[in-house]
Amino acid sequence: GDPSVALQAQEEIIEMKDVFSVKLKRRRFAGQKKGGTLLGITIFKCLNKEENKLTDCAVHLNNLSEDHCQSWFRHLKEILNGFQNRPKSLKVFVNPSSHKREAVHVYYEKVAPLFKLADIKTDVTVTEYEGHALSVLKECELQAFDGVVCVGGDGSVSEVAHGLLLRAQIDAGKDTDYVSKPVRASVPLGVIPAGTTNILAHTLYGIKHAVTATLHIVMGHIQAVDVCTFSTPSKLLRFGFSAMFGFGARTLALAEKHRWMPSSQRKDFAFIKTLADLRPEECELSFLPLQIPQEDSHEKDGITLLYLGSKDQWQKIQGHFLNVSIMAIPCLCSMAPRGLAPNTRLNNGSMALIVVQNTSRAEFIKHLKRYTSVKNQFNFPFVETYTVQEVKVQPRLKSEPDAKETMCLSAASAEGNYPWNIDGDLMKEASEVHVRVHPQLIDLYGVNTDELESSQAMCNCI
Repeated sequence: GDPSVALQAQEEIIEMKDVFSVKLKRRRFAGQKKGGTLLGITIFKCLNKEENKLTDCAVHLNNLSEDHCQSWFRHLKEILNGFQNRPKSLKVFVNPSSHKREAVHVYYEKVAPLFKLADIKTDVTVTEYEGHALSVLKECELQAFDGVVCVGGDGSVSEVAHGLLLRAQIDAGKDTDYVSKPVRASVPLGVIPAGTTNILAHTLYGIKHAVTATLHIVMGHIQAVDVCTFSTPSKLLRFGFSAMFGFGARTLALAEKHRWMPSSQRKDFAFIKTLADLRPEECELSFLPLQIPQEDSHEKDGITLLYLGSKDQWQKIQGHFLNVSIMAIPCLCSMAPRGLAPNTRLNNGSMALIVVQNTSRAEFIKHLKRYTSVKNQFNFPFVETYTVQEVKVQPRLKSEPDAKETMCLSAASAEGNYPWNIDGDLMKEASEVHVRVHPQLIDLYGVNTDELESSQAMCNCI
Protein backbone atom coordinates (compact mmCIF):
# COMPACT_ATOMS: atom_id res chain seq x y z
CA GLY A 1 0.00 0.00 0.00
CA ASP A 2 0.91 3.68 0.12
CA PRO A 3 3.75 4.01 2.69
CA SER A 4 2.45 7.46 3.63
CA VAL A 5 -0.78 5.91 4.94
CA ALA A 6 -0.47 4.24 8.32
CA LEU A 7 -2.15 0.83 8.07
CA GLN A 8 -2.53 -1.69 10.84
CA ALA A 9 -0.69 -4.87 9.92
CA GLN A 10 -3.00 -7.85 9.42
CA GLU A 11 -1.99 -11.48 9.34
CA GLU A 12 -3.96 -14.20 7.57
CA ILE A 13 -3.09 -17.88 7.64
CA ILE A 14 -3.95 -19.91 4.56
CA GLU A 15 -3.71 -23.70 4.81
CA MET A 16 -2.56 -25.30 1.58
CA LYS A 17 -5.19 -28.04 1.94
CA ASP A 18 -7.78 -25.30 1.29
CA VAL A 19 -5.99 -23.99 -1.83
CA PHE A 20 -6.97 -25.41 -5.23
CA SER A 21 -5.15 -23.11 -7.67
CA VAL A 22 -2.32 -20.61 -7.95
CA LYS A 23 -1.77 -18.22 -10.89
CA LEU A 24 0.70 -15.52 -11.87
CA LYS A 25 -1.05 -12.16 -11.85
CA ARG A 26 -0.32 -9.78 -14.73
CA ARG A 27 -1.78 -6.54 -16.07
CA ARG A 28 -2.70 -6.92 -19.74
CA PHE A 29 -4.18 -4.59 -22.31
CA ALA A 30 -7.51 -5.39 -23.96
CA GLY A 31 -7.05 -8.27 -26.38
CA GLN A 32 -3.59 -9.16 -25.04
CA LYS A 33 -3.42 -12.90 -24.25
CA LYS A 34 0.22 -13.35 -23.26
CA GLY A 35 2.85 -11.37 -21.39
CA GLY A 36 1.92 -8.21 -19.52
CA THR A 37 3.26 -6.45 -16.46
CA LEU A 38 3.83 -8.84 -13.57
CA LEU A 39 1.94 -7.83 -10.43
CA GLY A 40 2.43 -10.89 -8.22
CA ILE A 41 0.61 -14.18 -7.66
CA THR A 42 -3.00 -15.02 -6.84
CA ILE A 43 -3.98 -17.93 -4.64
CA PHE A 44 -7.49 -19.41 -5.01
CA LYS A 45 -8.87 -21.17 -1.97
CA CYS A 46 -12.03 -23.01 -1.00
CA LEU A 47 -14.01 -21.17 1.66
CA ASN A 48 -16.64 -22.75 3.95
CA LYS A 49 -19.77 -20.67 4.41
CA GLU A 50 -23.03 -21.22 6.27
CA GLU A 51 -25.43 -24.08 5.54
CA ASN A 52 -22.76 -26.41 4.12
CA LYS A 53 -22.08 -23.98 1.26
CA LEU A 54 -18.62 -23.71 -0.29
CA THR A 55 -17.33 -20.81 -2.36
CA ASP A 56 -14.06 -19.83 -3.98
CA CYS A 57 -11.98 -16.90 -2.76
CA ALA A 58 -8.97 -15.14 -4.32
CA VAL A 59 -6.01 -13.90 -2.26
CA HIS A 60 -3.67 -11.52 -4.11
CA LEU A 61 0.01 -11.38 -3.15
CA ASN A 62 1.82 -8.45 -4.74
CA ASN A 63 5.45 -8.71 -5.83
CA LEU A 64 7.10 -7.22 -8.92
CA SER A 65 10.07 -9.60 -9.05
CA GLU A 66 9.74 -12.11 -11.91
CA ASP A 67 12.22 -14.55 -10.31
CA HIS A 68 10.62 -14.28 -6.88
CA CYS A 69 7.09 -14.89 -8.21
CA GLN A 70 8.16 -17.75 -10.48
CA SER A 71 9.91 -19.44 -7.54
CA TRP A 72 6.85 -19.18 -5.31
CA PHE A 73 4.56 -20.20 -8.16
CA ARG A 74 6.55 -23.40 -8.85
CA HIS A 75 6.79 -24.28 -5.17
CA LEU A 76 3.06 -23.83 -4.52
CA LYS A 77 2.18 -25.84 -7.65
CA GLU A 78 4.34 -28.71 -6.41
CA ILE A 79 2.47 -28.72 -3.11
CA LEU A 80 -0.91 -28.72 -4.87
CA ASN A 81 0.14 -31.56 -7.18
CA GLY A 82 1.01 -33.63 -4.11
CA PHE A 83 -2.57 -33.80 -2.79
CA GLN A 84 -4.12 -37.20 -3.44
CA ASN A 85 -7.62 -37.69 -4.89
CA ARG A 86 -7.58 -34.29 -6.62
CA PRO A 87 -8.55 -34.99 -10.24
CA LYS A 88 -6.50 -33.75 -13.18
CA SER A 89 -8.73 -35.19 -15.90
CA LEU A 90 -12.50 -35.73 -15.83
CA LYS A 91 -15.11 -37.31 -18.09
CA VAL A 92 -18.23 -35.10 -17.89
CA PHE A 93 -21.81 -35.97 -18.83
CA VAL A 94 -24.36 -33.15 -19.12
CA ASN A 95 -28.07 -33.97 -19.45
CA PRO A 96 -29.64 -31.02 -21.35
CA SER A 97 -33.17 -32.24 -20.54
CA SER A 98 -32.86 -32.12 -16.74
CA HIS A 99 -35.42 -30.00 -14.85
CA LYS A 100 -35.84 -26.67 -16.68
CA ARG A 101 -33.20 -27.59 -19.28
CA GLU A 102 -30.67 -25.65 -17.22
CA ALA A 103 -27.89 -28.27 -16.96
CA VAL A 104 -25.87 -26.96 -19.93
CA HIS A 105 -26.02 -23.41 -18.54
CA VAL A 106 -25.08 -24.62 -15.05
CA TYR A 107 -22.07 -26.50 -16.38
CA TYR A 108 -20.61 -23.84 -18.69
CA GLU A 109 -21.38 -20.86 -16.44
CA LYS A 110 -20.62 -22.24 -12.96
CA VAL A 111 -18.72 -25.52 -13.20
CA ALA A 112 -16.39 -25.32 -16.22
CA PRO A 113 -14.67 -22.06 -15.09
CA LEU A 114 -13.70 -23.67 -11.77
CA PHE A 115 -12.40 -26.80 -13.52
CA LYS A 116 -10.33 -24.58 -15.82
CA LEU A 117 -9.02 -22.53 -12.88
CA ALA A 118 -7.92 -25.76 -11.18
CA ASP A 119 -6.16 -26.92 -14.40
CA ILE A 120 -8.50 -29.92 -14.73
CA LYS A 121 -8.82 -31.27 -18.26
CA THR A 122 -12.36 -32.28 -19.25
CA ASP A 123 -13.97 -34.39 -21.95
CA VAL A 124 -17.64 -33.35 -22.17
CA THR A 125 -20.54 -35.37 -23.58
CA VAL A 126 -23.93 -33.64 -23.79
CA THR A 127 -26.31 -36.61 -23.76
CA GLU A 128 -28.83 -36.87 -26.58
CA TYR A 129 -31.10 -39.69 -25.41
CA GLU A 130 -31.83 -41.92 -22.42
CA GLY A 131 -29.03 -44.47 -22.08
CA HIS A 132 -26.50 -42.32 -23.98
CA ALA A 133 -24.18 -42.00 -20.97
CA LEU A 134 -24.42 -45.74 -20.35
CA SER A 135 -23.39 -46.59 -23.91
CA VAL A 136 -20.45 -44.14 -23.78
CA LEU A 137 -19.22 -45.53 -20.46
CA LYS A 138 -19.19 -49.06 -21.86
CA GLU A 139 -16.83 -48.04 -24.66
CA CYS A 140 -14.68 -45.10 -23.48
CA GLU A 141 -11.11 -45.34 -22.17
CA LEU A 142 -11.91 -44.85 -18.50
CA GLN A 143 -8.27 -45.25 -17.43
CA ALA A 144 -7.57 -41.87 -19.06
CA PHE A 145 -9.70 -40.12 -16.41
CA ASP A 146 -9.37 -39.58 -12.67
CA GLY A 147 -13.14 -39.36 -12.25
CA VAL A 148 -16.54 -39.07 -13.93
CA VAL A 149 -18.92 -36.15 -13.40
CA CYS A 150 -22.66 -36.02 -14.06
CA VAL A 151 -24.53 -32.72 -14.42
CA GLY A 152 -28.24 -33.45 -14.11
CA GLY A 153 -30.91 -34.86 -11.83
CA ASP A 154 -31.21 -38.09 -9.87
CA GLY A 155 -32.13 -40.14 -12.94
CA SER A 156 -29.04 -38.96 -14.84
CA VAL A 157 -26.76 -39.64 -11.87
CA SER A 158 -28.28 -43.09 -11.41
CA GLU A 159 -27.63 -43.94 -15.07
CA VAL A 160 -23.99 -42.85 -14.84
CA ALA A 161 -23.46 -44.72 -11.54
CA HIS A 162 -25.02 -47.84 -13.08
CA GLY A 163 -22.78 -47.44 -16.12
CA LEU A 164 -19.63 -47.06 -14.01
CA LEU A 165 -20.41 -50.17 -11.98
CA LEU A 166 -21.44 -52.18 -15.04
CA ARG A 167 -18.17 -51.19 -16.70
CA ALA A 168 -16.25 -52.33 -13.60
CA GLN A 169 -17.86 -55.77 -13.86
CA ILE A 170 -17.02 -55.99 -17.58
CA ASP A 171 -13.38 -54.98 -16.97
CA ALA A 172 -13.14 -57.58 -14.19
CA GLY A 173 -14.43 -60.29 -16.54
CA LYS A 174 -17.60 -60.86 -14.51
CA ASP A 175 -20.95 -62.01 -15.85
CA THR A 176 -23.17 -58.93 -16.06
CA ASP A 177 -26.40 -60.92 -16.42
CA TYR A 178 -26.32 -61.85 -12.75
CA VAL A 179 -23.94 -60.19 -10.28
CA SER A 180 -23.80 -61.64 -6.76
CA LYS A 181 -20.53 -60.06 -5.60
CA PRO A 182 -19.83 -56.94 -7.70
CA VAL A 183 -16.42 -55.26 -7.84
CA ARG A 184 -15.99 -51.58 -6.97
CA ALA A 185 -16.14 -48.81 -9.56
CA SER A 186 -12.67 -47.90 -10.80
CA VAL A 187 -13.06 -44.11 -10.59
CA PRO A 188 -15.06 -41.73 -8.36
CA LEU A 189 -18.33 -40.13 -9.46
CA GLY A 190 -19.04 -36.42 -9.08
CA VAL A 191 -22.61 -35.11 -8.84
CA ILE A 192 -23.49 -31.59 -10.02
CA PRO A 193 -27.16 -30.93 -9.13
CA ALA A 194 -29.24 -29.66 -12.05
CA GLY A 195 -32.48 -31.62 -11.60
CA THR A 196 -35.72 -31.21 -9.66
CA THR A 197 -35.11 -32.97 -6.35
CA ASN A 198 -31.36 -33.85 -6.48
CA ILE A 199 -31.58 -36.30 -3.59
CA LEU A 200 -28.06 -37.66 -4.01
CA ALA A 201 -26.53 -34.17 -4.14
CA HIS A 202 -28.47 -33.09 -1.01
CA THR A 203 -27.33 -36.24 0.77
CA LEU A 204 -23.68 -35.67 -0.17
CA TYR A 205 -23.47 -31.92 0.37
CA GLY A 206 -26.48 -31.02 2.52
CA ILE A 207 -27.48 -28.48 -0.11
CA LYS A 208 -28.36 -28.06 -3.80
CA HIS A 209 -25.55 -25.79 -4.94
CA ALA A 210 -23.54 -26.33 -8.13
CA VAL A 211 -20.45 -24.40 -6.94
CA THR A 212 -20.33 -26.37 -3.68
CA ALA A 213 -20.54 -29.66 -5.58
CA THR A 214 -17.83 -28.51 -8.02
CA LEU A 215 -15.46 -27.48 -5.25
CA HIS A 216 -15.85 -30.85 -3.52
CA ILE A 217 -14.77 -32.44 -6.81
CA VAL A 218 -11.88 -30.00 -7.33
CA MET A 219 -10.65 -30.52 -3.76
CA GLY A 220 -10.80 -34.29 -4.16
CA HIS A 221 -13.12 -34.93 -1.22
CA ILE A 222 -13.96 -38.64 -1.51
CA GLN A 223 -16.79 -40.49 0.23
CA ALA A 224 -17.31 -44.25 -0.10
CA VAL A 225 -21.01 -45.04 -0.61
CA ASP A 226 -23.10 -48.23 -0.41
CA VAL A 227 -24.90 -49.35 -3.57
CA CYS A 228 -27.80 -51.77 -4.13
CA THR A 229 -28.25 -54.34 -6.87
CA PHE A 230 -31.79 -54.84 -8.16
CA SER A 231 -32.24 -58.27 -9.71
CA THR A 232 -34.85 -60.80 -10.77
CA PRO A 233 -34.15 -64.46 -10.02
CA SER A 234 -32.43 -64.70 -13.41
CA LYS A 235 -30.84 -61.33 -14.25
CA LEU A 236 -29.38 -58.08 -12.96
CA LEU A 237 -31.74 -55.17 -13.58
CA ARG A 238 -29.52 -52.33 -12.42
CA PHE A 239 -27.36 -50.77 -9.72
CA GLY A 240 -28.93 -48.02 -7.62
CA PHE A 241 -29.09 -46.25 -4.26
CA SER A 242 -32.81 -46.22 -3.41
CA ALA A 243 -36.15 -47.50 -4.63
CA MET A 244 -39.88 -47.18 -4.02
CA PHE A 245 -42.66 -49.62 -4.85
CA GLY A 246 -46.31 -48.64 -4.61
CA PHE A 247 -47.31 -44.99 -4.21
CA GLY A 248 -43.85 -43.52 -4.96
CA ALA A 249 -43.50 -45.63 -8.10
CA ARG A 250 -47.05 -45.06 -9.35
CA THR A 251 -46.59 -41.31 -8.99
CA LEU A 252 -43.46 -41.44 -11.14
CA ALA A 253 -45.15 -43.69 -13.73
CA LEU A 254 -48.02 -41.22 -14.09
CA ALA A 255 -45.62 -38.26 -14.33
CA GLU A 256 -43.71 -40.02 -17.12
CA LYS A 257 -46.96 -40.35 -19.09
CA HIS A 258 -47.37 -36.56 -19.00
CA ARG A 259 -43.90 -35.54 -20.22
CA TRP A 260 -45.55 -32.85 -22.34
CA MET A 261 -46.21 -30.88 -19.14
CA PRO A 262 -43.57 -28.67 -17.51
CA SER A 263 -41.53 -30.63 -14.95
CA SER A 264 -42.98 -29.16 -11.75
CA GLN A 265 -46.56 -29.21 -13.06
CA ARG A 266 -46.53 -32.84 -14.13
CA LYS A 267 -45.02 -33.95 -10.81
CA ASP A 268 -47.65 -32.03 -8.83
CA PHE A 269 -50.39 -33.41 -11.07
CA ALA A 270 -49.10 -36.98 -10.75
CA PHE A 271 -48.81 -36.68 -6.97
CA ILE A 272 -52.36 -35.37 -6.51
CA LYS A 273 -53.88 -37.81 -9.03
CA THR A 274 -52.13 -40.83 -7.47
CA LEU A 275 -53.21 -39.67 -4.03
CA ALA A 276 -56.80 -39.33 -5.25
CA ASP A 277 -56.68 -42.87 -6.69
CA LEU A 278 -54.80 -44.21 -3.65
CA ARG A 279 -54.84 -48.00 -3.43
CA PRO A 280 -52.53 -50.61 -1.94
CA GLU A 281 -50.42 -53.22 -3.65
CA GLU A 282 -50.79 -56.81 -2.51
CA CYS A 283 -47.37 -58.38 -2.18
CA GLU A 284 -45.07 -60.50 -0.07
CA LEU A 285 -41.95 -58.96 1.42
CA SER A 286 -39.05 -61.16 2.49
CA PHE A 287 -36.07 -59.55 4.16
CA LEU A 288 -32.82 -60.51 5.85
CA PRO A 289 -32.29 -58.26 8.90
CA LEU A 290 -28.91 -56.69 9.55
CA GLN A 291 -26.94 -58.93 11.87
CA ILE A 292 -25.40 -57.04 14.80
CA PRO A 293 -25.06 -57.83 18.52
CA GLN A 294 -28.36 -57.43 20.38
CA GLU A 295 -26.86 -54.97 22.88
CA ASP A 296 -26.18 -52.59 19.98
CA SER A 297 -29.90 -52.30 19.20
CA HIS A 298 -31.05 -48.82 20.03
CA GLU A 299 -33.69 -46.19 19.57
CA LYS A 300 -32.61 -42.96 17.92
CA ASP A 301 -34.75 -39.89 17.24
CA GLY A 302 -37.81 -41.93 18.16
CA ILE A 303 -37.06 -44.50 15.42
CA THR A 304 -36.68 -48.07 16.61
CA LEU A 305 -34.10 -49.93 14.54
CA LEU A 306 -35.09 -53.58 14.48
CA TYR A 307 -32.47 -56.30 14.42
CA LEU A 308 -34.33 -59.57 14.14
CA GLY A 309 -33.52 -63.22 13.71
CA SER A 310 -30.27 -65.08 13.46
CA LYS A 311 -27.83 -65.60 10.61
CA ASP A 312 -29.57 -66.26 7.27
CA GLN A 313 -33.01 -66.21 8.91
CA TRP A 314 -35.39 -64.46 6.56
CA GLN A 315 -38.46 -62.62 7.83
CA LYS A 316 -41.70 -62.42 5.82
CA ILE A 317 -44.55 -59.92 5.69
CA GLN A 318 -47.55 -60.45 3.46
CA GLY A 319 -50.42 -58.04 2.95
CA HIS A 320 -51.61 -54.84 1.30
CA PHE A 321 -49.08 -51.99 1.28
CA LEU A 322 -49.49 -48.40 0.11
CA ASN A 323 -45.75 -47.87 -0.26
CA VAL A 324 -42.50 -49.79 0.21
CA SER A 325 -39.20 -47.89 0.35
CA ILE A 326 -35.78 -49.59 0.19
CA MET A 327 -32.93 -47.12 0.68
CA ALA A 328 -29.19 -47.51 1.19
CA ILE A 329 -28.69 -43.76 1.69
CA PRO A 330 -30.57 -41.19 3.85
CA CYS A 331 -32.11 -39.48 0.78
CA LEU A 332 -32.10 -35.88 1.97
CA CYS A 333 -33.89 -33.26 -0.08
CA SER A 334 -35.45 -29.83 0.41
CA MET A 335 -38.87 -31.44 0.88
CA ALA A 336 -37.55 -33.95 3.46
CA PRO A 337 -34.88 -32.23 5.56
CA ARG A 338 -34.46 -35.25 7.85
CA GLY A 339 -34.27 -37.53 4.83
CA LEU A 340 -36.63 -40.13 3.41
CA ALA A 341 -34.62 -42.72 5.36
CA PRO A 342 -32.97 -40.94 8.32
CA ASN A 343 -32.17 -44.25 10.04
CA THR A 344 -29.44 -45.19 7.58
CA ARG A 345 -26.15 -43.66 6.42
CA LEU A 346 -24.13 -43.46 3.23
CA ASN A 347 -21.72 -46.27 4.06
CA ASN A 348 -22.95 -48.38 6.98
CA GLY A 349 -23.55 -51.51 4.91
CA SER A 350 -27.31 -51.61 5.45
CA MET A 351 -30.59 -50.56 3.90
CA ALA A 352 -33.68 -49.00 5.44
CA LEU A 353 -36.85 -50.93 4.65
CA ILE A 354 -39.88 -48.70 5.25
CA VAL A 355 -43.29 -50.35 4.88
CA VAL A 356 -46.52 -48.34 4.85
CA GLN A 357 -49.49 -50.66 5.34
CA ASN A 358 -52.95 -49.97 4.00
CA THR A 359 -54.69 -47.13 5.82
CA SER A 360 -57.08 -44.26 5.11
CA ARG A 361 -56.12 -41.49 2.74
CA ALA A 362 -56.23 -38.96 5.59
CA GLU A 363 -53.80 -40.97 7.72
CA PHE A 364 -51.48 -41.53 4.76
CA ILE A 365 -51.41 -37.77 4.08
CA LYS A 366 -50.46 -37.15 7.72
CA HIS A 367 -47.56 -39.56 7.26
CA LEU A 368 -46.41 -37.77 4.07
CA LYS A 369 -46.64 -34.33 5.72
CA ARG A 370 -44.28 -35.47 8.47
CA TYR A 371 -41.44 -35.72 5.92
CA THR A 372 -41.44 -31.93 5.55
CA SER A 373 -41.04 -31.35 9.30
CA VAL A 374 -38.60 -32.43 12.00
CA LYS A 375 -41.15 -34.81 13.50
CA ASN A 376 -40.76 -38.57 13.22
CA GLN A 377 -42.55 -39.61 10.03
CA PHE A 378 -42.58 -43.27 11.14
CA ASN A 379 -44.49 -42.77 14.39
CA PHE A 380 -47.72 -44.25 13.03
CA PRO A 381 -49.22 -47.69 13.75
CA PHE A 382 -49.36 -48.47 10.01
CA VAL A 383 -45.65 -47.69 9.33
CA GLU A 384 -42.92 -50.24 10.04
CA THR A 385 -39.16 -49.74 9.65
CA TYR A 386 -36.42 -52.35 9.49
CA THR A 387 -32.66 -52.27 9.02
CA VAL A 388 -31.84 -54.96 6.47
CA GLN A 389 -29.22 -56.49 4.20
CA GLU A 390 -31.49 -57.97 1.55
CA VAL A 391 -35.13 -57.60 0.47
CA LYS A 392 -37.31 -59.59 -1.91
CA VAL A 393 -40.53 -58.04 -3.21
CA GLN A 394 -43.05 -60.43 -4.76
CA PRO A 395 -46.20 -58.71 -6.12
CA ARG A 396 -49.46 -60.65 -6.12
CA LEU A 397 -51.65 -60.35 -9.21
CA LYS A 398 -55.28 -59.57 -8.44
CA SER A 399 -57.53 -62.16 -9.96
CA GLU A 400 -60.66 -60.00 -10.37
CA PRO A 401 -60.06 -56.26 -10.03
CA ASP A 402 -63.17 -54.13 -9.61
CA ALA A 403 -64.32 -51.62 -12.23
CA LYS A 404 -62.75 -48.54 -10.64
CA GLU A 405 -59.47 -50.33 -10.11
CA THR A 406 -59.45 -51.52 -13.70
CA MET A 407 -59.81 -47.94 -14.90
CA CYS A 408 -56.93 -46.81 -12.67
CA LEU A 409 -54.58 -49.55 -13.71
CA SER A 410 -52.13 -48.54 -16.39
CA ALA A 411 -51.69 -50.75 -19.41
CA ALA A 412 -48.41 -51.96 -17.97
CA SER A 413 -49.96 -52.96 -14.65
CA ALA A 414 -52.84 -54.66 -16.44
CA GLU A 415 -50.24 -56.86 -18.13
CA GLY A 416 -48.71 -57.63 -14.76
CA ASN A 417 -45.75 -55.23 -14.95
CA TYR A 418 -45.43 -53.27 -11.72
CA PRO A 419 -43.71 -49.87 -11.69
CA TRP A 420 -40.58 -49.27 -9.59
CA ASN A 421 -39.04 -45.89 -8.84
CA ILE A 422 -35.27 -46.46 -8.71
CA ASP A 423 -33.38 -43.21 -8.04
CA GLY A 424 -36.02 -41.25 -9.93
CA ASP A 425 -35.96 -43.61 -12.92
CA LEU A 426 -38.99 -45.69 -13.88
CA MET A 427 -38.55 -49.46 -14.17
CA LYS A 428 -41.37 -51.93 -14.83
CA GLU A 429 -40.95 -55.51 -13.71
CA ALA A 430 -43.45 -58.36 -13.45
CA SER A 431 -41.56 -60.86 -11.35
CA GLU A 432 -39.93 -60.88 -7.94
CA VAL A 433 -37.28 -58.19 -7.40
CA HIS A 434 -34.34 -59.01 -5.15
CA VAL A 435 -32.49 -56.04 -3.60
CA ARG A 436 -29.05 -56.47 -2.01
CA VAL A 437 -26.82 -53.83 -0.43
CA HIS A 438 -23.09 -53.87 -1.21
CA PRO A 439 -20.94 -51.86 1.23
CA GLN A 440 -18.85 -48.98 -0.15
CA LEU A 441 -19.14 -50.11 -3.77
CA ILE A 442 -18.49 -46.69 -5.29
CA ASP A 443 -16.63 -43.51 -4.35
CA LEU A 444 -18.50 -40.24 -4.71
CA TYR A 445 -17.00 -36.78 -4.53
CA GLY A 446 -18.45 -35.35 -1.32
CA VAL A 447 -17.91 -34.75 2.37
CA ASN A 448 -16.39 -37.38 4.63
CA THR A 449 -18.42 -39.23 7.25
CA ASP A 450 -17.83 -36.78 10.11
CA GLU A 451 -18.72 -33.79 7.93
CA LEU A 452 -21.75 -35.67 6.65
CA GLU A 453 -23.06 -36.15 10.18
CA SER A 454 -22.70 -32.38 10.71
CA SER A 455 -24.53 -31.71 7.47
CA GLN A 456 -27.40 -34.00 8.44
CA ALA A 457 -27.58 -32.51 11.93
CA MET A 458 -27.77 -29.03 10.41
CA CYS A 459 -30.45 -30.14 7.95
CA ASN A 460 -32.41 -31.69 10.83
CA CYS A 461 -32.52 -28.27 12.52
CA ILE A 462 -33.71 -26.33 9.48
